[in-house]
Amino acid sequence: MSNVKLKRSNDRMIAGVCGGIAEWLGWKADRVRVAYVIVSILSFAFPGTIVYLLLWLLMPDSDE
Repeated sequence: MSNVKLKRSNDRMIAGVCGGIAEWLGWKADRVRVAYVIVSILSFAFPGTIVYLLLWLLMPDSDE
């Protein structure tokens, strides 16, 4: 990994959480989004939704 800090991305569909994780990992945002949806569905969606909301609140915006 590089020195990229974990923050929400401007490449966003909802809040930029998956885009920010993709930038941090050096992956494509679409792959992170698909993986997040699959993991959320396999965990019966509720924990995935809570984690997404927490990341939305805790991750700094890319503008900050």
